[in-house]
Amino acid sequence: MGSSLVKQCSKLAVFVLAMSIAVAAQTPTRPTPAPVPNDYVVGANDVLTITSYDQADLSGKFSVEADGTFTYPMIGRVKAGGLTLRQVEAQVKKQLKDGGFFNNPQITVSMEQYNSQKVFIVGEVRSPGMYPLSGSMNLIEVLARAGSTLPTASGEVVIVHLAGKTPPGSVPPNAKDGEENIVRVNVRDLEKGVLSENAALRDGDQIFVPRAESVYVFGQVKSPGAYPLQQRNTSVLQALALAGGITDRGSTGRIRIVRIVNGEKKEIKKVKLTDVVLPGDTVIVGERFF
Repeated sequence: MGSSLVKQCSKLAVFVLAMSIAVAAQTPTRPTPAPVPNDYVVGANDVLTITSYDQADLSGKFSVEADGTFTYPMIGRVKAGGLTLRQVEAQVKKQLKDGGFFNNPQITVSMEQYNSQKVFIVGEVRSPGMYPLSGSMNLIEVLARAGSTLPTASGEVVIVHLAGKTPPGSVPPNAKDGEENIVRVNVRDLEKGVLSENAALRDGDQIFVPRAESVYVFGQVKSPGAYPLQQRNTSVLQALALAGGITDRGSTGRIRIVRIVNGEKKEIKKVKLTDVVLPGDTVIVGERFF
């Protein structure tokens, strides 16, 4: 008797579990909207995704037109231009409620395509051009989209903000007159993880990655030629390393630098390995006496 009761209870438990799984499978789940930057300002040509949990046919993708509005079912024109996503969401909810369609509309608004805001990157990058500004984009992100910098790039990136669009707190304290909208970023510090160099970008920013100036290394080195100076305060030793180091016949005691100063050629002798080379310098490594 006891064994029979246990079997019946076991069958009942299996049946209840199966029914629970079936019910759960049929219960619609509310999708989690993709995370979006709360401060992104919607503009013309942006595409919004609106999800309605009250009525499925009210969900869809809506393109913001040139006047900053879009058409939504039942309520007509909705202003979106100049508003954040949360403000657009509140506006749609208000118009649905004011129109008497829902007492407490349940919708979410997210970005489908960022088309209204753009940044421009030119210079020593693999893919220069115009890129959409997707939310709170920073310098590292746009450099990655442009395929990273080229080996010929200098160690500095120049960002020019449009007048009146300089992000608060981004103006360097030592900025010269007329350079309030210019931000200079040290790429080497950025590569080392100095997050303060990861400048925030705004609509219309122009990003310039200049070509590095060169130093010329000749004489008793393994690979003589011109090499870009990609970091500040490059030493003679570092310049020699760019050229593969000195040969067996070279002497670190017989290095000289030819430099142009005020249009005139100047020769610097008795050069130390710790001396700093300047753009345009020619480093010459002489032979050993024996």
